[in-house]
Order: sequence, then C-alpha cells, then structure tokens
Amino acid sequence: MRILIVKLSSLGDVVHAMPALQDIRQTCPRAQIDWVVERGFAPLVRRCAGVDRVIECELRRWRKSPLSAPTRQAWSAFRAELQRERYDAVIDLQGLSKSALVSWLARLAPRGRRYGLANQTEGSSFEAPTRWVADVAVPLPPHIHAVARSRELCARALGYEVPDTESYGLLANADKTQFAIKKEELDVARPNGVVALVHGTSRADKQWPLAHWRALGERLNANGYAVALPHGNDEEQRTAQDIASGLACASVWPRLGLDALTDALAACVGVVGVDSGLSHIAVALDLPHVQIYNFDTAWRTGPRPARPELVEGRQRSVFATPAPSVDAVWQAWLAVSAPERTAA
Repeated sequence: MRILIVKLSSLGDVVHAMPALQDIRQTCPRAQIDWVVERGFAPLVRRCAGVDRVIECELRRWRKSPLSAPTRQAWSAFRAELQRERYDAVIDLQGLSKSALVSWLARLAPRGRRYGLANQTEGSSFEAPTRWVADVAVPLPPHIHAVARSRELCARALGYEVPDTESYGLLANADKTQFAIKKEELDVARPNGVVALVHGTSRADKQWPLAHWRALGERLNANGYAVALPHGNDEEQRTAQDIASGLACASVWPRLGLDALTDALAACVGVVGVDSGLSHIAVALDLPHVQIYNFDTAWRTGPRPARPELVEGRQRSVFATPAPSVDAVWQAWLAVSAPERTAA
C-alpha cells in the first residue's frame, strides 16, 4: 500500500501530525508513506520515523509571484515529483484549499481514494475545497485535540482503531550538539544540566513577560540548572539576550536550522516554553516540559499523556490570564523534572 500524507505547515501542526504517521506504520507495517510539506519544515519531517519520501513544496513563496519564470519552473518540478507515484490513499490532514489542491494533483492507484475532513473542528481552520476534492470526507467531533484530529482521520480513512499509546517518532541525536557553554564548565557550575527557555512565538499575545523569564532563569540557576535561549529572528535574539543578561549561567544559542535545533533541544534536561512550534518539538521528544498559555487553549494544542491511564505525563500546561505567574510555572517544572531535584 502506498499512502500520501498532505500536511504542509505550520511547525506545530506538522509536529501534531507525526503520531498519526506512527499509527499507520504500526497498523500497516508494509506501507510506503510519503509526506508533502513546506520546504522550511522538511528537515523535521525527515526526522520522523517511518517516512519513506519527503516531497517539498513552497506554496507560501510561489503565491507571491505565481506567474514568474522561477515559480513556474519550481511548480513544474514539484508536480513531477508529486506525481511520480500512484497512491492507494491520499490523506489531507490540513483541511485548507492549498492542501486540497495538492491532494487533487496527486495520482491515485486504480482503486485509490482521497480522504479529507468533512467539517471544521474548534480552533482549527477549514476550507470547503478539502471536502469537495475528497472521495471520502470524514466527519470528526468538533471538540478534539489537534493530535487526535489527525490520528482519528487516518484511522477512519484506513480502517483501523487508534492505538492506545501515542508516539511521535521524532528522532534526534543529542551527541552532535555543541553548546556555547562548555560541558566541563557546565558540569561544575550547574550539575543538573541545561533547561531551554522557549520564549519566541509568532503572536505577541502568546508571549510571557520578560521579567517572568528572568525570574524563572534565576530560580533555575539557583537550583543547579544552566539556561539556554534559542531564537529564530533578530527580535527573538534581542529578547534572548535581555533574558540572559544578569543570569549567573545562561547561553544564547546561535540561530539553528530545525534539524540542529531538534538535536540541541534533545540534549537538554527539559524545556519551558510558550505555545509555539519549538515547545511542541519538546513534547515530541518526550522531554520534561512546561508549556505556558495565556489563553485556555491547552486542551487543543497542549501536551497530553502518551497513554490514557496516565493522568499527566512528563509535560504539563499552565494557563492563567493575562499570564501565568512565575510560581505557577516553577511548581509545574518541579512536578515534571526529576524527583530528586528540589527547590532551594
């Protein structure tokens, strides 16, 4: 069986689709599974166990100049790559016009079918073409977690029960990481390891106050942790430098690609972050993680237990408005971090 997954963007959405692929691999071990994704997120999809072929596109860039010669050439190459195989199942996990277009362009095997969402779910975008293009439009409960949405859609499309255990299959190599803080210095100064503070987000209303980050960094330093600060643009770099200033043991990482950043996070003992793609990567890596919410939306995108019998796993979300307190985040960190590490 050949299966094509269509999940183009964004970073968090791509991560949330990974458990669905692990379900398919578990129930259909001989299947060939290909994935269409925006080029910027392709390095992460290549780290997802079970993906046979990653088909890159740049729809975000192409639509800015759709008639230019470079765009037409790139589109032609993408279409040829997409249509190289015939698929028994094309599953649109995005639910947007652009993903419906990709699904429509994909070639089907003689008895192949296209599957898509039949309806919108709470907090997620949905556009009618995904239902029009699908040979089978799958209805889902409107109140559903982003991970469960993809898992349920794939299960109903391919005719299996969603497995009890949830796994992302995201592979990392922490041994390849080199920190700005030398390991021998870190072991002496902060023996409990490095905690990454994921402060950057594309939405200002998801940010946590700068003073809160500094206070949290001080507590982590006082309890034997070094602090690492990733960033993805100039503004986030300035914020990282502001947080690091005055902390006893903090490192602002260089700007890293998604594959190197995944390795860097995997080498940390945990992550504290806002609702962002990097925080979702931390969940996928099964790191001790606290995810900060200024809105009551953790039910839809926040961490959840890997098995139903677990009330809480190695990750927790903390919600308050206008923002959670430092104390609330700290207590959550103590709960998810190793039990032998206690507050000063």
